[in-house]
Amino acid sequence: MKTALVAGSTGLIGNQLVQLLLASDRYDQVKAITRTDLPLNHAKLVQIKVDFHRLDDFKDELKADDVFCCLGTTMAKARSEKKFREVDYDYPMALASLSLAQGAKQFLLVSALGANKQSSIFYNLVKGELEDAVTKLQFRAIHIFRPSLLLGPRAEHRSAEEAAKFFYKVFGFLIPAKYKAIGADKVAKAMIHFATQEERGIWIHESRDLQRF
Repeated sequence: MKTALVAGSTGLIGNQLVQLLLASDRYDQVKAITRTDLPLNHAKLVQIKVDFHRLDDFKDELKADDVFCCLGTTMAKARSEKKFREVDYDYPMALASLSLAQGAKQFLLVSALGANKQSSIFYNLVKGELEDAVTKLQFRAIHIFRPSLLLGPRAEHRSAEEAAKFFYKVFGFLIPAKYKAIGADKVAKAMIHFATQEERGIWIHESRDLQRF
């Protein structure tokens, strides 16, 4: 049996992912690293409250077979490029490096549609730089997921995102598959599916390919 480690477990994908992992026969332990307590109780769940600025202090608790990274914010919430890069680049890279040193075999990363280290759009640029840096690490397998706009219940209200969701619902039939909004549950299911394949190498999963889950 294996241990799964989830970062970003209070987010839209991470929350779905933790629940699916707890229900999976593949894992006998699910570690959720978070800054706040999850409203969950389960025999397999281990909650690890961390300070992401000092993640190295918690390295002994990051031992796992498969690491699922769902960390991320928005420019509106971060309020500065520096803070956005900290959450969307620095934290995931620290997690990847520390968990690899603790023996992790697979790293499964939620990125974004349009991620490109040469993009003129700051959001896509940072996502692309993170992808590039992670793929240089020596995991047995690295899976990168690039979802489009995520659908699902969020704890906080995002007005721009709600408007975009309404647009997708009304005009979704006109939008190419690559750009269609996708349920967070589909991304979570895809992450577990590919983790169980025991593939080697670097894999990129585009949003249109995740729609089947």
